[in-house]
Amino acid sequence: MLRAMFGEPPLVPTGRLADAINEMWNFSRLMNERIQTGTPSEGKLRKYHIGTRGLIGSLDELEQSCYAAAQFASRISSTAVGQMSAEEQLDYHRYVYFDKNGFIRMFSLLDKLGTLLNDVLELETERMKPHFSYFTVLRNMRLNRKHPALGQALDELKERYKSPMNRLRRRRNVEIHLMNSELQDDLQQSLQRHGEEPVLENVAMQADDMRQGLELVIESLVLSYQYCYRHWNDR
Repeated sequence: MLRAMFGEPPLVPTGRLADAINEMWNFSRLMNERIQTGTPSEGKLRKYHIGTRGLIGSLDELEQSCYAAAQFASRISSTAVGQMSAEEQLDYHRYVYFDKNGFIRMFSLLDKLGTLLNDVLELETERMKPHFSYFTVLRNMRLNRKHPALGQALDELKERYKSPMNRLRRRRNVEIHLMNSELQDDLQQSLQRHGEEPVLENVAMQADDMRQGLELVIESLVLSYQYCYRHWNDR
């Protein structure tokens, strides 16, 4: 959908993105097959089926936001907003919009995945924390040795992307709880540079963080849905 803004056709998923979508559809179809048998767990399986379809949509929206942010980021060359032409300022504001849209969607998707894993694998993370995140689910799996094969794989993935995800999480938290994330750096600079014009945030690094964050999401979905499919198919 968003690629139309750049005169491009809709994305045809390939590589690991296609793998993630295929694994989710495989699990969704398995749930639907079990529903058709008239199992007493029908209500629960319908929730997994619909929840998975929702995650497929969330992944598509996230990928599009990351792509649009990267495209607009590539058009920014100035080091301060005051140095930009009117067109570059528009591209910068478009970048900011899709960038924050992307990192907010990223953690939302991960938390939805955590909720689904908690239900499908009966992890009972709510005993640890009533309102839990994806990362709380991973901690529960690690501390309580639940489904260690999946838990260890997801933990290793989390550690591999620890630095960019920490930066993205800090920006998400600022955006949601404090102020517009692109202004936090301006505030810090204004306190340190005594009224000088703030230098633009490192857009290239932020775009790379988003790229790596999307990679983590995709790999987490592949691992999780492969495991959930095997877990339910063996029953």
